[in-house]
Amino acid sequence: MNLFYNSAIVLLPAVDWPTVPELRWQLAGFGIGVVILSFVAAGLSFYFVERKTADRSLVYFSLFSFLYAVRLIFRLDFLRSLVPASADFWKYSNLAINDFIDNFIIVPLTLFFMEMVQARWKTLFRWVLAFQVVFAATRFSLKLFHKAGHPVEVIYHTVIIAYCALLTVYPLSFTRERRMPGEMKVIYAGLAVFGLFVVRNNLAYLGVLPGRDVEAFGFFVLVCCLGYVAAFRTFSNEQRLLSIQKELEIARQIQSSILPREVPRVAGLDIAAQYVPMTAVAGDFYDFLVVDEMRVGILVADVTGHGVPAALIASMLKTALAAQSDHASDPAQVLAGLNRSLCGKFEAHFVTAGYLFLDAEKHILRYAGAGHPPLVLGALDGRQTAFREIDSNGLLLGLSEEATYRSEELPFRPGDRCILYTDGVLEAKNVAQEEFGSSRFLGFLEGQAHLAAGPLVDASLAELTRWSGKSEGAAREDDITLIAVDFAGVPDHQGRPSSAH
Repeated sequence: MNLFYNSAIVLLPAVDWPTVPELRWQLAGFGIGVVILSFVAAGLSFYFVERKTADRSLVYFSLFSFLYAVRLIFRLDFLRSLVPASADFWKYSNLAINDFIDNFIIVPLTLFFMEMVQARWKTLFRWVLAFQVVFAATRFSLKLFHKAGHPVEVIYHTVIIAYCALLTVYPLSFTRERRMPGEMKVIYAGLAVFGLFVVRNNLAYLGVLPGRDVEAFGFFVLVCCLGYVAAFRTFSNEQRLLSIQKELEIARQIQSSILPREVPRVAGLDIAAQYVPMTAVAGDFYDFLVVDEMRVGILVADVTGHGVPAALIASMLKTALAAQSDHASDPAQVLAGLNRSLCGKFEAHFVTAGYLFLDAEKHILRYAGAGHPPLVLGALDGRQTAFREIDSNGLLLGLSEEATYRSEELPFRPGDRCILYTDGVLEAKNVAQEEFGSSRFLGFLEGQAHLAAGPLVDASLAELTRWSGKSEGAAREDDITLIAVDFAGVPDHQGRPSSAH
């Protein structure tokens, strides 16, 4: 060190260098500042790489550490000796860096604690934060216009000591029954060390204690503790997210198991169904009640909301629908039975549903709805298929046990087709936030009337993807369920489809 110091004096004789002992202290402070800045870089890098799991405390920790390290480095006299800059540069850098940081460095620390403290303490810390911002802005403004005198500085250092006292009181709020979390113990271990250095320095400023400024060493201990806690919280969040994703995957598998593995085979009917969830688990549901080889009931339902809660309610429909098999041919009675089964089971959600019964032997269909988008019926008229909506709606399922429903009976002839769907079809939006809508949907179906049921469903989903401007793998705005049923006619004894025309 002496050799370095003497060499520097020979090379730069005009520079006012600090003494050897003072230079040692400053080099130690510079080393601490560089190490802290490396912590900052690592913390911010980790936060932006792991945005889904990173905790905001990591950002507040990094900002707090960055401000402190910059202030520490710019206060070193030997750095000013090494950098060839004018006196005005150091004057304004002192105002822009040292004075600004002096006033606002405590703000990110308070934000860090707001992420950590119990909910009942957050309001107090918000008031503390507001006071800190106002006081810091006032003191900085007074310094900017050279109006800050000794009384302002005394108030500033008193506020710092009071803040340290507040942080000391917080652990006293914990009891034997509600113990302090381990991460808070680590923070307070660092704070205990840093607090001693801070109080000692502020008392030295007030003239109570003499001595050198050694606060940086205490801060280094605090940074190590805060960094450990911030990294631990981020790692815990990542583990928690992985656990949630695993549970969602299990929920998705369970939900997939309650949906029909294949459409039923009914004489004279060509049935195709597609279900596209918005998320891993969703609230759309469909199922079939097969009466015999020529009669089938089809339920399509949509639970409000998305995710696990909606999926759980959708799974309830599976059991509730099976209980309605005795009157599968009466859509109104089926919906009434589902409504009674769901009433009182949930409060924040409701269910829309449409139930269609098809009798291929008698060439009839019956339909009833519960707040659901209308059934679309395509009737063959010569060589053209004209589509229209059949709206027979009652109250949403699960709202009132007294709700009643009515069904509508219509002829269903060879060449006709039915479309059941959820509102995710009509409410699909393009980049201009324009909905696909029922009129556009009917027009598309008429243009694709030549397609069989399966290709029609595929083409409809492709059209919705094109309309929304999103790729097939992109997240949708709502779940989509689409079922198409074509009536090919019941074969006669010679294997030819019967015709009602």
